[in-house]
Amino acid sequence: MLYRMKELNGYTLDGYDGIFGSVSGFYFDDRYWTIRYLVTDTGDWLRDRQVLISPYALVSVDATEHHITVNLTKEQIEKSPPLTSDVPVSQQYETTYHNYFEWPMYWAGPYMWGAYPTIMRTTHSSGETAPDGKAWDPYLRSAHEVGSYAIHATDGDIGHIVDFIIDDENWAIRYLIVATHNWWPGKRVLISTVWIKEVNWSESKVFVYLSKDIIQQSPEFTDDSAISRDYEVQLHRHYNRQGYWIE
Repeated sequence: MLYRMKELNGYTLDGYDGIFGSVSGFYFDDRYWTIRYLVTDTGDWLRDRQVLISPYALVSVDATEHHITVNLTKEQIEKSPPLTSDVPVSQQYETTYHNYFEWPMYWAGPYMWGAYPTIMRTTHSSGETAPDGKAWDPYLRSAHEVGSYAIHATDGDIGHIVDFIIDDENWAIRYLIVATHNWWPGKRVLISTVWIKEVNWSESKVFVYLSKDIIQQSPEFTDDSAISRDYEVQLHRHYNRQGYWIE
């Protein structure tokens, strides 16, 4: 199912022995545009450290009750490798973190989730790699920081990011929600992360393989828009692109 990222902020995280916090942010990698960690607000509990929850631990999202079920206990979280709030998430920390939970390392293979193209939520050996042994170096980005980047079409600036659309099946960021304020009248539209050409992180700008005109003429996305498969099909037909669900 698809969710607006800002909609998931504030969802409670419900572990085996009760609620231990709520979602306060997200980290994603800049290669596959996939959520790697949910940042947790634990209130007065573990307040001096960042508490990160990997999608490997996520069981389900309940949009009615606004909570996410997590297959961890409070003790497991408390004893997990600590990370102070003012320190970046390094690959050394990620390796220690994944070893602690005995989860596969998502970068240890050529696919979105390492040795697999989809997330495998059962416990695996943390050292598991793809048959060809290929790995890549992830660089994590804060969704909060990237959430206002400018969008540059093939023929100039068109607007800026206002939110993201997340697929909870694999926790991939499927779309950017873009406000086309550079045109009059402006509106909000969806742009697939697959259509991104490159990102200039120093200039806070995302370059896409699309013209300003085709973006402006794409189906409008409003707060009342249902992110259904029919809507996605219409969107991809407009851009003459194949849907990710076919691949």
